[in-house]
Amino acid sequence: MSLSGRFPIDRWNFTTQSVLSVLSEADHLDLTMHQSEQLCNKGDIIFREGAVPSGIFIIKSGKVKKYKTDKGGREQIIYVANQGELIGYHAVLAEERYPDSAAALETSLLCFIPKEDFVEILQRSAPFAHRLLKALSHEFTVMANSISVFAQRTATERLAIALIVLREKYKDMNAISGQEPALDISRADLANMAGIAEENVIRLLKDFKAEGILQTTGRKIHISDITSLIKKSNYH
Repeated sequence: MSLSGRFPIDRWNFTTQSVLSVLSEADHLDLTMHQSEQLCNKGDIIFREGAVPSGIFIIKSGKVKKYKTDKGGREQIIYVANQGELIGYHAVLAEERYPDSAAALETSLLCFIPKEDFVEILQRSAPFAHRLLKALSHEFTVMANSISVFAQRTATERLAIALIVLREKYKDMNAISGQEPALDISRADLANMAGIAEENVIRLLKDFKAEGILQTTGRKIHISDITSLIKKSNYH
């Protein structure tokens, strides 16, 4: 079931999938001339906060979590990047160290592009630079939404929003059959995404299950009633 008109999912997703589409064939070839592929297993670190960037990554398949870690070692997941998205380019553009870390949420195939090739095409292609600037501007909206949720929402509302966003991330896997996607995510990652304690996530999932909003099979979550989940989010 589409979320159009029911929940503003566009305010929760980055738009870097469209960035490369504006490149000419020649520019695309030059951008990817020295690319390399890297297969990451679940939990593999792609880059760490504070490291010096040497290039950007394109997610060819799988999902990647971007997160920050506090002094106690607890993660706060700030975004889940999907197939086709670019990650790691903020630090390259700013000529700074990585402001966050990235790790594979599941087995993922990434394409690495050296920063010299990325910067060269960025300087050469006005449409590419414009599209990337537009994507960065939209990301500000996404981050502002996330900050608002953590500051103002209850645990129930945070978890509901996290599940709705994840449903959008996973739904393409079942696009042919039309079935609701299975959200394959650990309770710890779900807690770090919603910004609540893991034990609260477990309790709330049981409550949602009792209300018929979702079903679980092991760690997989199946949304049964998206309308009720949207109501739980209390997002207007």
